[in-house]
This record gives sequence, C-alpha cells and structure tokens, in this order.
Amino acid sequence: MSLAKALGYDESDRLLLINADDYGLCHSVNSGIQQLLADGTVSSATLMFPCGWAREAALWSARHPQFDVGVHFTLTSEWDLYRWGPVNRKGSTASLVTAENYFPKDSKTFEQQADPEQVKAELIAQIEMALAMGMKPSHADNHMGSLYGLATGRNFLPIVLDVCASYGLPFRLPRYLTPEKGQVAPPELAEQAKLLAQLADSKGVVILDYLVGLPFQLQEGESFTSLKANMQNLLRSLHPGVTELIIHPSLVTEELKAFHGQPAKRGMELELFRDADIRNTLRDEGIRIIRWRELQKLQRDRSGYKS
Repeated sequence: MSLAKALGYDESDRLLLINADDYGLCHSVNSGIQQLLADGTVSSATLMFPCGWAREAALWSARHPQFDVGVHFTLTSEWDLYRWGPVNRKGSTASLVTAENYFPKDSKTFEQQADPEQVKAELIAQIEMALAMGMKPSHADNHMGSLYGLATGRNFLPIVLDVCASYGLPFRLPRYLTPEKGQVAPPELAEQAKLLAQLADSKGVVILDYLVGLPFQLQEGESFTSLKANMQNLLRSLHPGVTELIIHPSLVTEELKAFHGQPAKRGMELELFRDADIRNTLRDEGIRIIRWRELQKLQRDRSGYKS
C-alpha cells in the first residue's frame, strides 16, 4: 500500500510537508519560524538542540503542542564565529568533535571520524533533551545530511532508524530519487535509496516518498522574484505521494548577519510561502498540505507504540 493511501488519501494526491529547518539556531530564526508555524505557512519545524537558542525554541514548542516540531539531529557546526558541540554529558564524545570540542564544520569529517556508538548516544541525548523540556517531537531529520553518508558513503542510517523506531518518530528519508531539479539527494543513489527504504520498513519507521528543496545558498543574480519562480516550477513538478520540501527561514537581523553567510536567502525563504503567487500555485496545482503528526500516528498505530 502506498504511503498516501495508508494515510487516508488517494493514490493520485500530491501531498506536501513544508518543513522549516534549523529551529533553535538563534533568536532570529526562532522568531521567524514561530511566525510561520502560527500562521500555518509551514507544516512543521525541526529543532537543533546543540545550539545556543534551542531552549527558547523548545519551551515555546512545549507551550504550543498544536504545532509539529521535530528533532533536527545535529552533528556538524558549519559557521566560523558561532559553533556548538554535543549535548551528551554521560559518555565519551571524543570521535564527534574537533580539538576545540565543537562538532566538525563539514559532513565529510564527521563521517570519517565518528564512532557509531557515540553517534547513537548523541542522537538519544538530543531526543531526551526535547522530552525533558516538555516537547512531544513529531519526527526527526538531520542537519547538513551528516548521517546519510553523502560525502564518503559511510552512513549511520541503521542506527538512526533504530533510534527513531524506539521513540516512535518518522524520519526524513526519501524512498524515491528522481532526475528532476530540486532533488536534495543525487539520482545516482536511487538504488541505494530503495534499499534504505526497505530497511526503514523492516524497522517500522515511516519515511517520505520524495524530498525536495532549492539551493540553500544565494545563487548568482538571485532575487526574490527568481526564487519564487523556481519554487513555483518545483511545486508544479511534484509527483503523487508524500513529498517534504525544506526551507531555512529567518528574520534578517544584526544577530543573523553577525555569523551567517546567507542572511538574505533566509529572509527570502521567510516570505516565500506567505507570497500570494506561491499560495495560488499550491491551490491551482491541487497540492494538499499535510502534517508530520499524520505520519507519526500511522507509524505508532502500526507498531503499537505507547508514549
């Protein structure tokens, strides 16, 4: 049975999750994402617990359980002036950090040096941090794709899926990779994606059909008008089934500009799905916005999970 049908929709329905990544990164990101959650512009957000403003985001989310917020498994720290490290305080994290005790800046370094048991302990610590602050996470995904093995081929997904199964969390993993523009993972990995989907199925973890997004960096000559046109084209190309679309919205403030290399792009993405033309495209294309809680309910009903 297709995921769409299992969720109670028709096979031909194009179902879309719009996720705001990097919640908790800083106050400016938190304020922007909270606006989008409150006005229904996005389906969900995922929270970076190692970051300095995670507590603000988690406590807000605990006070507003009507909004879907998941755990953005974070094991890399990419900016020069603002860094973070593990939240696990109960065991060794030596293989996860640099000499300064921060996470590495890139996924390749992480993939090469990370010990699987230390990765598992850190993932659990990040989820437990969410629970300790009163959150009820709706799902999980991964910052910078560090757990997928995209840089070296060394992935940690069996561990991730075991952790997600034990906490009743669906996970950001596409079942299908296609050659169209907007795919977050390269189509050359399509066969591997099918094998990983089978692994997720065997562990009872609900995953996506498709995962899409536009480039995170500001492209040469890019404006809000060109970004909007590219997003409209991406929306028109969606396949039947369940797709997640990733954005990275934020208020553009002095705080964000102080460390972030792409503040203008984040500001554009804050306004993107509020734009009337984008809303009209969603309507005209018959795209249905759904929630991660629907996938979580399906997973928990199938497994008999009790929170």
